Amino acid sequence: MMKKFLALLLVAVLCVTLSGCAQKSAEKSLLDTIKERGTLIVGTEGTWSPYTYHDTATDELVGFEVEVAKYIADYMGVKIEFVETAWSSIFAALDAGQIDTVINSVSYNEERAQKYDFSEPYNYTQYAIMTLADNDEINSLADVAGKVSANDPTSTIGMFAEKNGVIFDEVKEAAQAISEVKNGRAEVTFSTTVGFADYFKNHPEEAALFKVIVVSDPEPNAYVPCLKGNEDFIAIVNEALAQAKTDGTLSALALKYFDVDTTTGE
Repeated sequence: MMKKFLALLLVAVLCVTLSGCAQKSAEKSLLDTIKERGTLIVGTEGTWSPYTYHDTATDELVGFEVEVAKYIADYMGVKIEFVETAWSSIFAALDAGQIDTVINSVSYNEERAQKYDFSEPYNYTQYAIMTLADNDEINSLADVAGKVSANDPTSTIGMFAEKNGVIFDEVKEAAQAISEVKNGRAEVTFSTTVGFADYFKNHPEEAALFKVIVVSDPEPNAYVPCLKGNEDFIAIVNEALAQAKTDGTLSALALKYFDVDTTTGE
C-alpha cells in the first residue's frame, strides 16, 4: 500500500513539475508579444510640447519623443500605437499591461529601477524655473522654498520641485502651469529650458511677462522603461537608440524640435 501511495505521489509531483515547465516555456516575452502582434503600444501624454503634443493645424500627435518612438518601432519592424495618458496614471497603465512601454522623458531613479528595466538615455535636460518678470523674491533655486509652484507632483520635474521645498498648486499640463503663474495663483513653475523656450516660440507676446532661470546642469532624464524581466526588449531598444545616435537621427530630431542638440549631454 505504501509503495503504491509513493508511486502515485511521484506521478503527481512529476505532472505538476512538467505542467509548470510547459507553462513557463509557453510564456512569451514582451518582445515576442510585440512582434507577434505587429504593433508597439507606447504610453505618452500628448500635452507637453515640444516632446509629445498635437499639431494645432492637423491635430496629429507629434513631437521629439513621438518621433523617437516611431524610430524604435521601425527598427523593430512593427507598427506603432500611441495611448495618450495623463502622467499621474501612465505607470499604472504600464503595470496593467495596457501599454508596452512609456516614452515620455522618463527619468531613472532607484525606486523605479526596483520595478522597471530601463534603456540607455537618449536625451539630456536642464531644469529651469519660470516666474513673473517683476517677482523680486525668486532669482535662484534657493528662493523657491515655501513658494507655490504649479506642477504635477507625480512628475519627475514635480519631484525635483518638491525636493526644493515648494508648495504645490497641482496641475496636469505645462500650459496650464504657466497660466497659473501668469494669473497669480502660483508664484513659480518648473520645466525644462527647451520646454519654456518652446512656449515662448509659440507665445512671443508673453516673453516680457516672465523670467526664466536655469537651475541645473544638463543631465540624462529620458529613458525607455518596461516591467522587470524584459531584457530582450530593452536590448533591442538600446540597439535602435544606438543606431539613431550613429546615423544622426537623434541629433536631427533635437535640432528640429529644440533648435539645439540636447542628445549628447554637452
